[in-house]
Parts: sequence; structure tokens; C-alpha cells
Amino acid sequence: MKIFEEVKIELKTCQSHRHTPKEEDEPDHHAQFVGGNVIANFSATWCDPCKSVAPYYVELSEKHPSLMFLTIDVDELTDFSKQWEVKATPTFFFLRDGQQIDKLVGANKHELEKKITNILEDSNTTHH
Repeated sequence: MKIFEEVKIELKTCQSHRHTPKEEDEPDHHAQFVGGNVIANFSATWCDPCKSVAPYYVELSEKHPSLMFLTIDVDELTDFSKQWEVKATPTFFFLRDGQQIDKLVGANKHELEKKITNILEDSNTTHH
């Protein structure tokens, strides 16, 4: 559960961004993190591949509202990014119940969607 607590702290300091289709300003509650599926995108403003995949990442967040999509700026959250051993941007981490279940390095849109689909399918088979 430590992973979610760290993410929650960073969200409270407004140093990372949460992409959701909702426009409401609701505080993030710990309960939303526990038991959920999270996609964390470690990105940088100067990274061209990050810029190219960003609109698609937002589109995916709107398409899959049951997932939590986070964007973490590696320059703003250097120590946090180092804890995750991010070596290149973009790097996507896929988490379930606080545990990393997959990872994708690079801006491969097809592979990103494939991994998200796999997470959703796994969730449907394990929770029903």
C-alpha cells in the first residue's frame, strides 16, 4: 500500500496531474487508490515523445473512467521519479492494489492501449 500513499502525498502537493473525464474539483481520498487500477505516466515537458502521446493518454483516460490516470513530471518530482527508477520518458507503470503489474517504456500508443485492455480484462475476470 506504500505506493498509493506516496502518490496521494504528491497529488496533495499539486505536483502531478490526474486525468479524469470529470471537471469537478473533488479531493482525492485514500479509498479511491486502494483496490483500484492506476496508470502512472512519468513524463517531461521537454520530451517530444511525451508530447506526442499526451493527447492520446488523455483520450484513454476519458475512454476508461474506471482507471486512474496520473501524469508525473520527472523534473518537478525528481526524487519520486528516482524511487521508481525511471530511466527514460515516457515510462508508464501499471498498478493494481498498490502493486506494479506491468511497465511500458516509450510512446507506443498501440502497446499502451493493449496493456490497458489487458488490465481491464484481468480485473473483470478476477473481480467477478
